[in-house]
Amino acid sequence: MIISSKHNSSFKLWVKLKTKKYRDSYGLFLVYGKHLIEQAKAQDVIVDILTSNPDQEGILLSKELMDDLQQAETYFDQIAVCKKTNPVKKSDKILILDDVQDPDNVGALIRSASAFGFVHVIVSLKSADFYNEKVIRASKGAIFDVFLERRPLHQAIVELKNQGYQVIYADAHDMGKPKKSVKTVIILGNEGHGINEQIKQLCDGAISIKTQNVESLNVSVAGGILMYEWRNELL
Repeated sequence: MIISSKHNSSFKLWVKLKTKKYRDSYGLFLVYGKHLIEQAKAQDVIVDILTSNPDQEGILLSKELMDDLQQAETYFDQIAVCKKTNPVKKSDKILILDDVQDPDNVGALIRSASAFGFVHVIVSLKSADFYNEKVIRASKGAIFDVFLERRPLHQAIVELKNQGYQVIYADAHDMGKPKKSVKTVIILGNEGHGINEQIKQLCDGAISIKTQNVESLNVSVAGGILMYEWRNELL
C-alpha cells in the first residue's frame, strides 16, 4: 500500500516535524539518509521509516509526498521518524554554547564534543535547535552520542560551579591560565558578538587560540581546536 494523499493524518504529522514547534510538541524528529538511519537504529529511537523507493525498507510514500518532506539540496528517498531520547551522561568536560545560532556550527561542535570527550553539551535558549535537520547532518549523527540540554545558562553555570567545575570561556584575545586538573566547562559564544557579558562575569577565566594573519576563527573551528587541545593537555 502506498500513501499518496496529503490529507493522510500520519503524513500531516511528518510534515509538521520540519518545524521546531512541532518537534518539541510531539517529541519526534526526522533524520535523512541511510547513514543516519543506521545510527538511529543502533540507538533504538526509530518510530517509522518512510521511503518512496519500493525496494527500500519503510512505509511507501508517493514521490510527491516524499518531495514535501525534503529539507536539503541532497534528495533522500528514505527518512526516519525518531523519538527524542536523551540519556543523562556525566562528564568532567562540558561544552556550553552561548547563543550559537548557525545550525552547521552547532552540529559541527556536537560532533567535535563527542570526539574529544565533551559528552555533555548545554546550549542557551537562543542557540540552534539540536533536532534541526542541518544540525543533525553536520553532527554526522553525534547527537545520538552526547547528553544534550537546552536551558538558561546563568542557572546552569551557577549549578556547575557549585558542583566544582571550573568555567572558562573562549576569547579571541584574552589568554588566561586555566587549571588542567579540575572538572572544566568551556563556553563558546555567538558568531557575531561572542560571549554575553553577563556570562563572562560568572566565569573563572578565559582561553584563546594564538593565530597569525587572521584575528579570529569560526566558532566551530575554534571549538574543535580547544576541545582537542584540552583533551590532550596542550593548553
